[in-house]
Amino acid sequence: MGESWVSSAERIGADLLLELSGPGGRRAALTRALREAVRSGRLAPGARLPPYRSLAADLGVARNTVADAYAELVAEGWLTARQGSGTRVAERARPLRHAARVPKKAPPRARGPLHDLRQGTPDASAFPRAAWLASYRRALQQAPSEVFGPGDPAGRRELREALTDYLARARGVRTAPERIVICSGFAHAVRLLFGQGGGGVLRGPLAVEAYGLGHHRELLAAAGVRTVPLALDADGARVGLLERERGVLLTPAHQFPTGGPLHPSRRAAVIDWARARGAVVLEDDYDGEFRYDRKPVGAVQGLDPECVIHIGSVSKSLSPALRLGWMVLPERYVEGVLAAKGDREAWASVPDQLSLADFIVSGAYDRHVRRMRQRYRRRRDRLVGALAEHAPHIEVTGVAAGLHAVLRLPPGTERSAVKAAAWQGIALDGLDAFRHPATATAAADGLVVGYATPSEHAYGAALDALCGVLPPDPEAGPAAE
Repeated sequence: MGESWVSSAERIGADLLLELSGPGGRRAALTRALREAVRSGRLAPGARLPPYRSLAADLGVARNTVADAYAELVAEGWLTARQGSGTRVAERARPLRHAARVPKKAPPRARGPLHDLRQGTPDASAFPRAAWLASYRRALQQAPSEVFGPGDPAGRRELREALTDYLARARGVRTAPERIVICSGFAHAVRLLFGQGGGGVLRGPLAVEAYGLGHHRELLAAAGVRTVPLALDADGARVGLLERERGVLLTPAHQFPTGGPLHPSRRAAVIDWARARGAVVLEDDYDGEFRYDRKPVGAVQGLDPECVIHIGSVSKSLSPALRLGWMVLPERYVEGVLAAKGDREAWASVPDQLSLADFIVSGAYDRHVRRMRQRYRRRRDRLVGALAEHAPHIEVTGVAAGLHAVLRLPPGTERSAVKAAAWQGIALDGLDAFRHPATATAAADGLVVGYATPSEHAYGAALDALCGVLPPDPEAGPAAE
């Protein structure tokens, strides 16, 4: 039987796996193994081999054994040896045709849209790299060694304390670090609350707004939760229609996707319903920091912390790539959620948690949110202005907050507008795509346009392209030739 040896190859910074097998002793076996590594392409032309002493120590052979094997391969033309440069794979040594093949040309990637106006994504080019790096460095420098071992499933205490203060100040949330559980975002929170295929701390049926993200409904369905659509009007979800559901999922600060906050009287009414029924309100605070025309609307959780599960993340304010979110829980759910999370694996990155804590405490998070609020407000204003100039018959709604707007279209034109946009390389969604399948009556035709996604330099072209695919005013009559 052959023996496999791994050389640490410390001088070249890489491991070298060699299988010493076959007749002829260690020198012959090493020569064959090196020749095959070059022939197959595992050792690329120009690659530097370990010094005699290093390889001999790693393989447990005599130094002369390695020197003789190198010399033989140099004589055969597989290797080159120069004073001061060490032993390297010859540039003319090429792998055989039957070796693991690398395509001459990588297959083309799927081409993205020319203009990305999909909702739900912030401007990736605006991520605060320098400020985040500064927080990351400080967090790592100050972190105790135990940070890099198994930790608390609830999340790092530093982040939970920072969130307690920030959410109280910015969102009106009443909580304590012991009531916060760190997760990787809304989807992770749903899985922890409802379990995989059922068995979580919460049960259905669950009322959901008649318009919302289909992905969220799919998550709930996968957990065995039946969802019941809750009708919407100008004041938000019609919570007076709630009956025997065990909970309700709301976006009260800015209804997604139609826009508008939940009316104060309905906020009070849903809390009264939850108290009377022993039910729970799930508050998805997905973009609560971005309000432009009025003072921010506080979280419903502040009305009764024991009736509301407040869920937030940095996916809109910073980046969805960070995978950092939180649940603010009533006391009765904390133990069950931690048990569902478990002692290992289902955690957000601990260094990222510490970085976010520093980012918040240092004031960098507030500065970034204020800067992005100004940028997104300018983009919203440009969108509204472009439509007023080029398509004044299109009503724009839901623009007092958030990262998207709803463009109300003439009846019967939504599907053709979405298709026309796709033909022109514009990625956006029709309003009907967000409708709960059990909703009896569809809302008016519309487009959901995300104005945060494009970079600054691409935004103007995206608006021009959008205006070019909107349906004409049906009351204007035929255009003059």
